[in-house]
Amino acid sequence: MSVIPYNTDTISNEIHTEWAGKTVHFAKEIDSTNEWCKRLSKEDAVHGTLAVAEFQSAGKGRLGRRWVVPEGNSIMMSILLRPDFEPRFASMLTLVMGLSVAQAVKELGVDVSIKWPNDVVVSRKKICGILTEMGLEDGKIREVVIGVGINVNLAEIQEELKDKATSLYLETGKTYDRNFLIGLVMGKFEKNYEKFVQTCDLSLMIDDYNMMLANKCQPVRILDKLDPYEGVALGIDREGELLVRVADGRIRKVCSGEVSVRGLYSYV
Repeated sequence: MSVIPYNTDTISNEIHTEWAGKTVHFAKEIDSTNEWCKRLSKEDAVHGTLAVAEFQSAGKGRLGRRWVVPEGNSIMMSILLRPDFEPRFASMLTLVMGLSVAQAVKELGVDVSIKWPNDVVVSRKKICGILTEMGLEDGKIREVVIGVGINVNLAEIQEELKDKATSLYLETGKTYDRNFLIGLVMGKFEKNYEKFVQTCDLSLMIDDYNMMLANKCQPVRILDKLDPYEGVALGIDREGELLVRVADGRIRKVCSGEVSVRGLYSYV
């Protein structure tokens, strides 16, 4: 469907940042961009290095699920970060990237929102998956790698995911330049990341995030294996936890970890 060239140069030409994505590595096929970024880290790649692939043979998503999409229609990329903050703060970067992708998609004129913690959704279906991984050395962060997969020009979603996933093309009927969208995401992420490192929390992004939160003021089911419950989502706090008002009026905090949240009546 897309005839727009997609390579190191075409991607680099759309990135106008100080450091996020200033160095681009591109491959037609790789095992996974996250694994590639970890290897680049061992080769002393700089903070902000971006790895982009047309096809991943061993892509993975949250909770170890496989992430495979046909080539030519999606964005599969990972950014390498070398933060100075403590390891306990790193998990919040997943929300920082989720917000950045949503803001970038909004710039395309698409009605977009976020399903907590970091699923970017259009028409209440997911268009983007994010996986953050951290490497430690002597108790300090060696690297953080954030992998991002965005369904851009996909004309078809595999049958078992049709109720949960979609693409920008399927929702708008338009095809998009993946180079341009990568540039938008890098620009948004650089600004949000620099806000994050000032406070090591989401306090400077809470309003932006909650404005885009699809679950806000919606009934949700918390799929905790030991203690599932229902309530109304109010928004996130500065740690990125979801605040949920339960039946007795108490407000419970949900940590992303292994817990999933679903809308009572749909995926969102």
